[in-house]
Amino acid sequence: MATTLAQKIIARAAGRETVTPGEVVTVAVDLAMIHDSGGPRRVEPILKDLGVGLWDASKVVLISDHFVPGDTDEGARILDLTRAWAAERKVAFYDGIGICHVVLPESGRLKPGQLVVGGDSHSPTGGAFGAYMFGIGATEMAGVLATGEIWLKVPETILIEWTNRLSPGVLAKDIMLALCGKLGMDGGKYQAVQYTGEAIAALSMQERMTLSNMAAELGGQAGLIEPDETTAAFLASVGGDAGDWQGLKTDADAPLMAHHVFDAATLAPQVAAPHSPANAAPVTEIEETEISVAYIGACTGAKYEDLKGAARILKGRKLASGVDLMVAPSSRRDQDRAAEEGIMAVFEEAGARILPNACGICAGYGTARLGEDVTAISSTARNFKGRMGANSSQVWLGSPLTVAASAITGRISDPRPFLEGSSRS
Repeated sequence: MATTLAQKIIARAAGRETVTPGEVVTVAVDLAMIHDSGGPRRVEPILKDLGVGLWDASKVVLISDHFVPGDTDEGARILDLTRAWAAERKVAFYDGIGICHVVLPESGRLKPGQLVVGGDSHSPTGGAFGAYMFGIGATEMAGVLATGEIWLKVPETILIEWTNRLSPGVLAKDIMLALCGKLGMDGGKYQAVQYTGEAIAALSMQERMTLSNMAAELGGQAGLIEPDETTAAFLASVGGDAGDWQGLKTDADAPLMAHHVFDAATLAPQVAAPHSPANAAPVTEIEETEISVAYIGACTGAKYEDLKGAARILKGRKLASGVDLMVAPSSRRDQDRAAEEGIMAVFEEAGARILPNACGICAGYGTARLGEDVTAISSTARNFKGRMGANSSQVWLGSPLTVAASAITGRISDPRPFLEGSSRS
């Protein structure tokens, strides 16, 4: 029987030879990730009411990233509670060193073929590593923490194929904004979204993480990419082990809900107008729009490679008058590497403000939230009304390259002219 990658992973977790889309099955969870916002403060009361502990503390990872750096009374209190819970429950704990969707892969704990749950809507990031990872709420998470199991409906698969390769100045973020514009935010209704094609195979792991992460914006439960040598090399570099990944792929004649094919070579940098990622269009089609804030941050826009690309554009240049560029590296590991290579110095010389390794204003946290009537361009995954600050703020989305170019010009701008004469990295 020909099956999809999603079916193969779920069948293993269910202890079955095969599973069929539409079936409801109970699966064993290989790893559970929680963070400070939806974690201990939400799940512990439920566990206490049930009178149970953790099913397996070694399979639970806790990461503080939402209320970091604890610059409010509430934030400081929640971080204290999170730290105390980590010590009491003896779980792996990563405290204030970056966003959970970036820190978890850096920990080397993800592995192809795993079934993983996360207490955050962008948990599909794990699909970049060939794991079936999806987000759940606090009540479901408490059930997982108590039993090590969860039920799910076996999804159909939407296969999204990108032929050829991306042009210089075009990133995975542009792929995702284009898909949001073409398919809409409910393009995947509980389905597994799988990315494939020459363009996808050519991407680095950090770029693939952006694709899987934003499967959430398409409405998918998971965002999968078949593991390959690139996957294995990345995991080895962070102390992980890809295991036996070669058979983890969708069979050629497996049943699909849909198969979309796009040409990566023709894709231009994309921007999404307020207040939805679905309002996406090529940057060349956007009327001149002045901005006063440029934000390079979040799990979809401030990893090491994002920082490196943005710095290529900013090097030797200054910000436009009146533009506030904020840079919040996705993890301390990526920031340290960028600092060693002189990348962070480029941001500082350009006049940027460096913010903590945290979710920050992407999720509406911290003191740098957008004020009234601000127009911003951001590398975040979402631009919903009021999400990053005042309801009157207008947030456009773009790749970190587009954000950097716009910070220089003071208006939403195509990054490609700033990269002429240099090779894509």
